[in-house]
Amino acid sequence: MEPIEINAGGWYLRALRADDRIDDRPALADGGITDPDHVAKRSVGWAEESGYSWAVCEPTTAELVAEIVVTPESDGTAELSGWAREGYSAALESGTAAVRRFVAGALGLTVR
Repeated sequence: MEPIEINAGGWYLRALRADDRIDDRPALADGGITDPDHVAKRSVGWAEESGYSWAVCEPTTAELVAEIVVTPESDGTAELSGWAREGYSAALESGTAAVRRFVAGALGLTVR
């Protein structure tokens, strides 16, 4: 599956990126994620439909302020987790609500 972008009101959710236009790795490091392959692993999750992740971003700058991850299970449920950079808990909360709706409506999974 290709990554799905979500408009969460005041926040924009997109796939993690590390390319010549947008590099989320510095913001990820601010959140304690320093694995240089983190973005690539999240891309593989989308491609294999084994996990879905979103960068919750400032809509005007596309700067990552939080990350949301959904891991589907074989029983029709999914685990939802996430983290936010300091001062951005509202972005995580808003993004999580939008992802819950997506997971239920588009993927047909029940979030645990």
